[in-house]
Amino acid sequence: MVSSVVRYSPQDPVSLVESCQKALEWILRTHGAEGRPIRRCWIDQPYGEEELTLLEEEVLPVMAAFLERIDAIDQGLEARLQDEIAAQESQMSEGAGAG
Repeated sequence: MVSSVVRYSPQDPVSLVESCQKALEWILRTHGAEGRPIRRCWIDQPYGEEELTLLEEEVLPVMAAFLERIDAIDQGLEARLQDEIAAQESQMSEGAGAG
């Protein structure tokens, strides 16, 4: 990403996805390595090995693709901003030279 999110910011919904991705990766690393199920608060059946695999193979790639696309959008915005700044600086230096 153009800028890394240290923690979730309520004003930035993209940071929520990045924060969730990092938390999910941590949960999968710790629970998967130890063979522990993930308890879910709204169902009696915890996520076992099969569900952890689905999260790892299906959910994490979607989150990564989302964040990669956001990064591309951010880079486009930054490039446009740099172009605008360069154009303004060019106009200002042309104006200063004419006066």
